[in-house]
Amino acid sequence: MSAWARWLGRDAIDGDAMMRQPANPALDQAALVKGLAPPADGLNAIIDIGSNSVRLVVYQGLTRIPATLFNEKVMAGLGRGLAQNGKLSRGSMESAVAALVRFAALARAMQVASLRTVATAAVREASNGDAFIARVRAETGLEIEIISGETEARGAALGVIAGIPDAEGVVGDLGGGSLELVRVAGGEAHERVSLPIGSLRLDAVRKRDRRALGPFIKKALDQVDWVAQGRDRPFYMVGGSWRALAQVHIHWAGHPLPIIHQYEMPADAPALLVRRLAQLDLATLKHVQGLSTSRLPSLPGAAMLLAALVKRLGSSSVIASGFGLREGLLFGQLPPDVARRDPLIDAARGEGARQGRFPEHGDMLFAWMEGLFGGAGEPASDRRLRLAACLLSDIAWRAHPDFRAERGVDAALHGNWVAVNAAERAALAQALHHCFGGGNDAPVLALLARLAPAPLLARARAWGLALRLGQRLTGGTALALQGTRLVRDGGTLVLAIDPAHAALVGDAVTRRLKLLASATGLEPRVLVI
Repeated sequence: MSAWARWLGRDAIDGDAMMRQPANPALDQAALVKGLAPPADGLNAIIDIGSNSVRLVVYQGLTRIPATLFNEKVMAGLGRGLAQNGKLSRGSMESAVAALVRFAALARAMQVASLRTVATAAVREASNGDAFIARVRAETGLEIEIISGETEARGAALGVIAGIPDAEGVVGDLGGGSLELVRVAGGEAHERVSLPIGSLRLDAVRKRDRRALGPFIKKALDQVDWVAQGRDRPFYMVGGSWRALAQVHIHWAGHPLPIIHQYEMPADAPALLVRRLAQLDLATLKHVQGLSTSRLPSLPGAAMLLAALVKRLGSSSVIASGFGLREGLLFGQLPPDVARRDPLIDAARGEGARQGRFPEHGDMLFAWMEGLFGGAGEPASDRRLRLAACLLSDIAWRAHPDFRAERGVDAALHGNWVAVNAAERAALAQALHHCFGGGNDAPVLALLARLAPAPLLARARAWGLALRLGQRLTGGTALALQGTRLVRDGGTLVLAIDPAHAALVGDAVTRRLKLLASATGLEPRVLVI
């Protein structure tokens, strides 16, 4: 059998299996979950009663990355009164109960199949917390589950693992009433501690005496005896106040992609934020894209705490996580085989199935071009991005032809993906831009060049040109794709075709083959075998 025949007869690669991670027995989160897991295909909701906000989030099903159908928060500030008298204030309870009445009604109207209501530090520590719970039960029918600081910390860690599977370092979840710190490594949560220094408490101390804030933070952090384990590893920050700091840093740094999840700051950035925030009127930050004005008062204290933490831990950098406790609670309920899936690939496959014409075509295109890009020399990170690009390669077919490239770039850059950083988003955008016929002089390419290194973008362009060739060659038909293969043979790029499909070759195909060959530094050749 010739080499070309072997390629044509090669079994399609199981891209999903390639992306699965090793089994992780630690994902059985008995401490997080009570009762049976919610149904996989119904609406699942979580009401999170925090020290600062009360929030309802409704998810579609129980999948690796469930789609968010509804998300609403009310800044009730339940934790504000704790610093003064250890009680939930009357005003904050009124705001919280009003929000919970609405959220319970919404859950009923949306026919939510599984609703979990959890409360954290404020209700957990307030002397009148039981009275608040009883009132909520009487007026809404909701049963509030108070979770411990340790469970809250573990939930936040699992949320980060859900959105950044290879996270290794220390997770910090800053709420209104407490700070949870957890060491994460190998897809598991390890040492953890809950400290009573939430953003509301920090703000209260700062308002009483700015000079007292530093000693207050130091005293709390001195309780953490495993800090050495975070040295030279990232610090992953969770919580609205810290996400707001990331938004401010994105704005001040002029970063061209305002996506918070996996936005990375250098280790010295928190100290710089502390100094700069001390020198300006916080009202001037109202124009920062996406920044909630309700978070402005908490920024100075949150920045000071972050700077102190990064210094004490010896962190290598600071990475923002859009996922936290709520996502961790859901992640802990997933079957182990679902939890082990790569979230980017899972989401791209789902999006491709919803938006594309041929649900199986992405995996087939990945296998079809394996002879050109695959092999031991392809980095695992490239292989993963190439598979994601293949799975998304038909999402723009409904758009006007003049705007398909724009649609692909927008989906890659601004899609609700996780486990992907800014450079990887840019690589996906580059691939889809060329897949959908985008030109080499498009203005968006300058933006992508600011986000990702040139060699990665060059490889991504080649993936896109290969996808464009494959789509044109076969018209999206599976049978024709199985009868052809792309193969690198020394300095030649060979399009090997079974004789039964030789008629598929035409001028449009040969032009696109030449473009791809030029992009990969090879000579094009069509071989009917």
